[in-house]
Amino acid sequence: MNNLIEAKNTIEFLKEHGISAKKRYGQNFLIDRRILDRIIAGSEITKDDTVLEIGPGIGTMTQALCEAAGRVIAVEIDKDMIPILEENLSDYDNYSIINEDVLKLDLNKVMSEEKKRIKVAANLPYYITTPIIMQLLESGLSIESITVMVQKEVADRMQAKPGGKDYGALTLAVQYRSEAEVISNVPPNCFIPRPGVDSAVIRLRCYAEPPVKAKDEKKLFAVIKAAFAQRRKTLANALKNAPQLNLSREKVEQTLTQMGLTADIRGEKLSLSEFAELTDRLFD
Repeated sequence: MNNLIEAKNTIEFLKEHGISAKKRYGQNFLIDRRILDRIIAGSEITKDDTVLEIGPGIGTMTQALCEAAGRVIAVEIDKDMIPILEENLSDYDNYSIINEDVLKLDLNKVMSEEKKRIKVAANLPYYITTPIIMQLLESGLSIESITVMVQKEVADRMQAKPGGKDYGALTLAVQYRSEAEVISNVPPNCFIPRPGVDSAVIRLRCYAEPPVKAKDEKKLFAVIKAAFAQRRKTLANALKNAPQLNLSREKVEQTLTQMGLTADIRGEKLSLSEFAELTDRLFD
């Protein structure tokens, strides 16, 4: 087994084996031990946990996860990485590798026999970060936390406040299901190859129950998605233009006024609790 937890060993391994990152899979290999340690510590992983890792690559983080967790399930889309992973994890017996596209995977089926607490830790491919986060949050799995490396601007969106340009549907989905906290900012020189953007490690502590009550969760997020699909329009116009909602502008404006909000307000100004109240009133 090659000890990849030490950054210099990862660099040497990549050179010796002629491994280069595949752009189509958004691969960037982490080569900074300090960042790896922050991810593991921030995840608060113990031997009582089962960890789901997405995009393990050559197994740098996977080795550290195997040492910290009771069990690790690693999902890797690149079939060329599977024998490399198996070689680099040969000293461990508490892992499983699944060669699949995580977005096409039935995570509930994969994790159905896991008796331990589930945590997610990953250096996510940046081009599909949002779909993966949404899949995890909407999976219904009993996930305790999600600690992931993402593009910094995505981390900013996850913990944005109402009124700013970063505030949107992703913000509200994350707020509805978890508490977000950035653990570490990560410069490009911590990876091979260097990405063209700054990165951040963010931890989502998942709620057992959402912090707001919505009578119909599906309708709530249909309203939220419609509000930000045309974010430059007023909220009333944006919702009127969403045929699946079947709402008139007058109905939305009247409801906003009843809530003490201006009729021409934009969706980016509403908090999660205000979206929940608006949805309940519109469809009551």
